[in-house]
Amino acid sequence: MPRYVRFVEHGIAHTGVVRHDHVHDLPGDPDILALLRASAAERDDVLLRAGRQQRKPVAGMRLLAPVEPRAMRDFVAFEAHIAGMKKNEPGDGTVPEQWYEAPAFLFMNPWSVVGTGSEIPMPPLTERLDFELEVAAIVKDTVRDVPIEEAAEHIAGYCILNDWSARDIQGREMRVGLGPSKGKDFANTLGPWLTTPDELEPYREGDRLALEMTVAINGEIVGGDNLRNMSWSFEEMLVHASRDAWVGAGDVLASGTASTGALSERWARAGGELVIPPLQVGDVVTMTVEGLGTIENRVVEQRSPGHTVPRARRTYGADRL
Repeated sequence: MPRYVRFVEHGIAHTGVVRHDHVHDLPGDPDILALLRASAAERDDVLLRAGRQQRKPVAGMRLLAPVEPRAMRDFVAFEAHIAGMKKNEPGDGTVPEQWYEAPAFLFMNPWSVVGTGSEIPMPPLTERLDFELEVAAIVKDTVRDVPIEEAAEHIAGYCILNDWSARDIQGREMRVGLGPSKGKDFANTLGPWLTTPDELEPYREGDRLALEMTVAINGEIVGGDNLRNMSWSFEEMLVHASRDAWVGAGDVLASGTASTGALSERWARAGGELVIPPLQVGDVVTMTVEGLGTIENRVVEQRSPGHTVPRARRTYGADRL
């Protein structure tokens, strides 16, 4: 099966397939997930007709995120990344025992999803803009209480994900006792296209995918890992996410940050020293994952007016503490 892509031409969104670095239009611009849920005969017919359509080079095309998820769950599945982050929280790199019990996740903002090539405006009020190198599984069906034996059939395919993060804002927010909010809700890059599981069979090692992952700033590689190092498979993450809960078609299950896949991990391992500076306006972040392609975005000038709200009004006096 091919790689499925959404792109913009003359201001209109289209659906296509990528073959040999060229995009072929899909007749009627069908929804990617609906096409993947169709019978093999129906899908083959659409793909056959796509082969007769005009071919256009991928290079230079404006690509959209391949799906528009209603929900996004970001897991923390790389043990080495957690150990690195625990070097400076403060800590000695010991991973909390609770982390091993189940694949924890947080919810992300689906309205913040952009495609490769999109500009990322510098968020207001931050001096520590960062990235996160991740892979995302896209759920094919709306499901609940999925057993592990059936999980693989509900995964439509995979994309690269960059979970952009404002670390100074995130750090202050998490002291409240909840997860990050404004430190992470401004941008997520998903793409460049959806690669179906059968395309990745040559990389499969049991229930893992052995895909090399790298991230570069302005062309210089600053981090990398292999997707096989996830402590849970995507199928196991779907089982956990769907336990007594609905997971919808098109939803994202993200791996969490690969080891050395974020500047914050480098900073933590260096005792808080900014051994690689935070991202600045003009920086280009490029992520490449074997078998999945490449996403790339440039950080541009702040566009938000950066409205703020006042500090909390105290309603619980010291005499009541």
